Amino acid sequence: MAVLLQIANASKRYGEQVLLDGANAIISDNVKVGFIGRNGAGKSTLLRILLGEEELDSGEVIRSSSLRLGYLRQHDPFLPGETSLEYLMRDSGQPDWKCGEVAGQFELKGMYLDGPISKLSGGWQTRVKLAALLLHDPNLLLLDEPTNFLDLRTQILLEHFLQEYRAACLIVSHDRAFLGATCSHTLDLARGKLSSFPGKVDAYLQYLEEKSEHDERSNAAIMAKRRHLEDFIARNKARASTAKLAQSKSKQLEKLELNDIASDLPTARIRAPRVEPRKGPALRCKDLAIGYPEREIASGIGMELDHGSRAAIVGDNGQGKTTFLRTLVDSLKPVAGEVRWGFGCKIGVYAQHVYTSLPDGQTVLGYLQLQASRGKKDQEILDIAGSFLFRGPNVRKPVSVLSGGERARLCMAGLLLSECNILILDEPGNHLDVDTVEALAEALLEYEGTLIFTSHDRHFTKRVATCIVEVRDGRVVNHSGSYDSYLDKVNSEIEAGERERATDKAKAPPRATAAAASPVIAERVETDPRKIMKTLERTIAQLDGRKKEINILLDKTKDADIHINLQMELEDLAVKLNEAEERWGELYAEVEGYA
Repeated sequence: MAVLLQIANASKRYGEQVLLDGANAIISDNVKVGFIGRNGAGKSTLLRILLGEEELDSGEVIRSSSLRLGYLRQHDPFLPGETSLEYLMRDSGQPDWKCGEVAGQFELKGMYLDGPISKLSGGWQTRVKLAALLLHDPNLLLLDEPTNFLDLRTQILLEHFLQEYRAACLIVSHDRAFLGATCSHTLDLARGKLSSFPGKVDAYLQYLEEKSEHDERSNAAIMAKRRHLEDFIARNKARASTAKLAQSKSKQLEKLELNDIASDLPTARIRAPRVEPRKGPALRCKDLAIGYPEREIASGIGMELDHGSRAAIVGDNGQGKTTFLRTLVDSLKPVAGEVRWGFGCKIGVYAQHVYTSLPDGQTVLGYLQLQASRGKKDQEILDIAGSFLFRGPNVRKPVSVLSGGERARLCMAGLLLSECNILILDEPGNHLDVDTVEALAEALLEYEGTLIFTSHDRHFTKRVATCIVEVRDGRVVNHSGSYDSYLDKVNSEIEAGERERATDKAKAPPRATAAAASPVIAERVETDPRKIMKTLERTIAQLDGRKKEINILLDKTKDADIHINLQMELEDLAVKLNEAEERWGELYAEVEGYA
């Protein structure tokens, strides 16, 4: 197995913060590696070093002469008004036909390929960036949080692609389910050291836990033996008859060495609000319609949630999950119907539109003290602050200088210090590392209030949710079954679509004859031009009828994704209709020439 890239004795620091301290690692071809580590550990810095955008303080990165790097960046590299095809051609320097061919692997066609990228969802934009990577033919992909803001369906499509992709990958992600599905090896950055493990992330985390427990048990046994030997030596070294034996025991004592256990990194200790458990309905939606004055998203919503439920709101991006949550908390008025909360419900909200409006004049600690319920001790407030990475002097930071991620974490910390018995959380795992997400899940499992949340993290959702509410195709319904059964349903739909596309591709005629499939087939079966014209006239009538149906649907539909799909079908129909009409015209001229 050829080595593509080697990190040798690498060191890097910023001021007093040590990111790399004699770190070593090897990445071989065709191996997919999940790259994990705490927030701030230095993962993004290491990626920039591998890309040549930063330098090491000492050590080296040895690159194979055959290495071809491809990097999926978190920021968008698109120009204003640029279409997907224009971006692919600009980025790769490849002709339009080649760009279109690779884009097809990610179902990028029609408006998705020829329309402006700015109109596409985050998931579709990620597909465009992946297509761009492939056009450079890399043998090592660097993916930095590729699942951020992707809906479940697009995550699974990306998983399927990576599972089939025959090249090496280094994937930075906090999503354990995604890493488990795509990566066979794990790389961990902690305390400046890189640790490689020839197994999946869950196996690695279990290995760390078992190793720590084993070392602790071993050290406890060694310490007990030490005390026994020290006691024996103390009692016998002064007696002539036992002095030699005591000396022998002293040599045994010198050989006893404790296992080196690195001091534990600060562990997130999160406690959910302590509330009195309640019975009966917490939420009722009656004949509810959600959306905006110019566009309705979903209607006919009739739903009831009991106190103590932990409801996961699921569905593809753009279907209306956030719109539904905003309607529940009255930051968006219902289009029709009503939302009723039970008596005594105190609602706490974590969402983007909330944490962007934090008071700039407050410090981190001052904000948390104001949010904390009565009787909360300062140490408990500082513990929660530390769990969300506000430690030491950072608790004195003014809110005005915090980044978007820091504001999000501060808002979550404040919410968990409150007395809210209803928590509504929109993507609570964003901006949190694996350990903090796990600690948050543990806290919410102990929470005795009601939880309504959205999350793209399948591991988190599976652990926390007790019921699943799906927002799809203009409806909001309780999914009858567990989250695993919902995942199975989505997987089945995706696999059915992939089989259908594979069948269509196998049935499709060669490129040279594909342009006018229907007329050519008719011509092979029938040689009389008048009969061929009759067949074409029926085809034209059918295509024209469908075209009119789509135009009516386009006027009626309010869903952006459905609109795009209809527009794509309309373009395809226009091509087929034009080809059929041209062929009919040629035959008409031929017939007129016979007369």
